[in-house]
Amino acid sequence: MSFDPQSLTFNEAGLIPCVAQDADTHEVLMVAWMNAESVARTLETQRVTYWSRSRQSFWIKGETSGHTQELIDLRVDCDQDCLLAMVRQEGPACHTNRRSCFYTAVREGEEVELMKPMS
Repeated sequence: MSFDPQSLTFNEAGLIPCVAQDADTHEVLMVAWMNAESVARTLETQRVTYWSRSRQSFWIKGETSGHTQELIDLRVDCDQDCLLAMVRQEGPACHTNRRSCFYTAVREGEEVELMKPMS
């Protein structure tokens, strides 16, 4: 059965959230948005392509930083309104130069930094 990105459930802005997870370690790296075209481009090129809401343009992860995401597997949730991109991450995933965007925990009501920026 062939996959049609238009079969996904997009929000009113035509976007769907995509969680990027390391295919080997299963670490959650980041969350970003995709539209139907960025889903199609990701599947075609195997380079994860998001939709930048602030720039209103396509954003190929790592295109300027070199911190690329190679698509290993793209998964659709049961309601078809969220994606999981299993990726091979090169370098940090976060724009703060950390491996993951999820580097802050809330413990006993306090924010705790879990990782420092990569050198």
